Amino acid sequence: MTERAVDAIIIGAGQAGPSLAGRLNDAGHKVVLVERHLVGGTCVNTGCKPTKTLIASAYAAHTARRGSDYGFTAAAPVTMDMQAVAARARKVILDSRQGNEDWLAGMNNVELVRGHARFSGPNRIEVDGQAITAPKIFINVGGRASVPDLPGIDEVPFLTNTDMVALDFLPRHLVIVGGSYIGLEFAQMYRRFGAEVTVVERAERLVSREDPDVSDTIREILESEGIAIRTSAECISFRKHEDGVSVSVDCKQGEPAVVGSHVLLAMGRRPNTDDLGLAQAGIAVDARGYITVDDHLKTNVPGVWALGDCNGRGAFTHTAYNDFEIVAANLLDGADRRQSQRLPGYALYIDPPLGRVGMTDAEAAKSGRRLLHSKRPMTRVGRAVEKGESQGFMKVVADADSRMILGAAILGTGGDEAIHGILDMMNAGQTIDTLRWAVPIHPTVSELIPTLLLDLSAKGS
Repeated sequence: MTERAVDAIIIGAGQAGPSLAGRLNDAGHKVVLVERHLVGGTCVNTGCKPTKTLIASAYAAHTARRGSDYGFTAAAPVTMDMQAVAARARKVILDSRQGNEDWLAGMNNVELVRGHARFSGPNRIEVDGQAITAPKIFINVGGRASVPDLPGIDEVPFLTNTDMVALDFLPRHLVIVGGSYIGLEFAQMYRRFGAEVTVVERAERLVSREDPDVSDTIREILESEGIAIRTSAECISFRKHEDGVSVSVDCKQGEPAVVGSHVLLAMGRRPNTDDLGLAQAGIAVDARGYITVDDHLKTNVPGVWALGDCNGRGAFTHTAYNDFEIVAANLLDGADRRQSQRLPGYALYIDPPLGRVGMTDAEAAKSGRRLLHSKRPMTRVGRAVEKGESQGFMKVVADADSRMILGAAILGTGGDEAIHGILDMMNAGQTIDTLRWAVPIHPTVSELIPTLLLDLSAKGS
């Protein structure tokens, strides 16, 4: 077996890997970036890029069907060409992937190695018969759909998010097992494409990490479009059926089983760490397979870091990219950036979207602080009314003593963008009094944020 040494090894070309390679390249480090499958990782190939492209197609069709609300009538019923829809998503994937590959090819000190990397020691990996050593190794291997060992799952066909973004036909009845972010985005998307859709969720409500008012409103939005929601599904199992797959739900209300032509499993993610030879290097993982890291994203083995979905510190593209920023700043800029400094923010891309930052109301209540709350329906947001998209609400919770914003949610048109006005002020450590005096542009969704803050009061007052 041949062996060679470089300055740094990066395992995985997802969101953090190529960016880190670029910084190390510019600093003059000789880098090997190993990728066993597709450059770009989940976001580019099976996640953000294709799903948001598909969502855009579904939104366009939905808006066209609402023509009478805007004063026009389509000449014929709106129908979907699913092969064209899939081709559009495929082009976005390929263009993004090629862009990443071209970027890497332009880095003089970076070599992209195709193959499956496995550790054979603390600072040594093997890739297809070649050994490579480096004093610094960065693991950025991402994750994949979790397939729980549910009764009958090995006896029926099922889809995951990877299959869904490549689908070029319309399922007759799509049963989605999992009522959180991935499942709900596909649910609304495929309902708007024209499929019958049922969502099956084990918990008592959808997206159970959110406050009940958020969960309830999301359910109302989806049900208003004809999506069937089955929560409290206490005993999920599967069996073959002449019309496809029968999914037993054992809910408190409704039929005990749902028969669908296709089943999508959207029950969370798992890290791609089970075949990296981590034990050979002595790298610690937790019970779920996530690599254990400290606040600087270092593993228990000196010279080894873990970034992105595989470290369990975030499940989003933006958190993976921030992992890169933290590591690069500490290694190359002499900084002391920590993962715990990151303010949690994310979005759910149903229509209208949910933008979230900081604590939920429930989390804030558990903190023991004296709290201030404010909430406004989107029907009081001029921009939402003008667009004919006034579903949802915006709300904020703040510390009554420090006057600091603790968390906010905007479930409404433009919520995924408008939330950044609050997120940025929270990152800057500014109080509600500072943001209250901002002069936002009219007409926008964001212009209601200062008014929302003016309405802050103790609950019940």
